[in-house]
Amino acid sequence: MNILNHIPKNISFFLFGIVVFGFLSSCGIWDPADARKVHPNVNERVKKNLEEGRGFSIAKAMKERGGAGTTYQFASSNPMWRATLDILDFLPLANVDYSGGIITTDWYNEGTASDESIKITVRFLTNEIRSDGLKIVVHKKRCSVTQKCTVKKISSTLEHELRVAILKKAALFEEVQVKSKKKFKRRDTK
Repeated sequence: MNILNHIPKNISFFLFGIVVFGFLSSCGIWDPADARKVHPNVNERVKKNLEEGRGFSIAKAMKERGGAGTTYQFASSNPMWRATLDILDFLPLANVDYSGGIITTDWYNEGTASDESIKITVRFLTNEIRSDGLKIVVHKKRCSVTQKCTVKKISSTLEHELRVAILKKAALFEEVQVKSKKKFKRRDTK
């Protein structure tokens, strides 16, 4: 005869909680603060924790991550990303994923050939403005009257034209960004 079968469920849940609490407190995971050692002023506690290295600051976290060889930028500060969105502005976008580094347009038909449409995918291989930092893929879809469609990856001058246009616009965006940083630094030093 099992004794647990005769205990009501709410009491068994309570007993389970006590056992878990006992394990947690005996392992040293839960460490209650001593009111005599903790300063009542919040700002003083924050200052002390930061001095001891126990605090969290965004600047410190970014320095630590940046030291690992990785730098993160917001999409609005990345010239390649901004330039690509600006160049592809006339196309409907199907997938835009900054963290994944990919922009995919929806199928687009200019209206010149009703049975053909194109889809452009831009992959970002680096944040730097370099011609090998982009991979541009163009797909062409051709549909028959009976709606049987074939999709093929094509190599066309469109890839090269897009790459050149994106790189030129990204260089302009970066130039403006560098000038504004210099201007901001000059204001800071005054």
